[in-house]
Amino acid sequence: MSDRWVVGSKDDVAATKLSGDGIEGVVKRVLVSPEQGWDGWVMRLFDIEPGGHTPRHNHDWPHINFVAGGRGVLVLDGVEHELEPGSYAYVPSNHEHQFRAGADGPLSFVCIVPESGDY
Repeated sequence: MSDRWVVGSKDDVAATKLSGDGIEGVVKRVLVSPEQGWDGWVMRLFDIEPGGHTPRHNHDWPHINFVAGGRGVLVLDGVEHELEPGSYAYVPSNHEHQFRAGADGPLSFVCIVPESGDY
């Protein structure tokens, strides 16, 4: 790990609108990655528009999530978990999951994954 520090604003990071099967209204920003000196890990910020969602999916890596703003639902192995600012979740490898924003406003959450999980 680098001893170089990084301080920034999400507004200074390029946003990528995601597309694909099962994705609706999702934007991703990579905040910290090996490029900034965090070897092996990536911290991303996802913003989901009201009523939007990620696909239901699973993969070979875990991730850690923290809700920065808004309200929504994390569906984890078919069980719905309400999310609000300050909520957090650990999603183990190979467990089906989906994030959904509420109809009344956007959902914003931090997602930390191994570098191999950021694609």
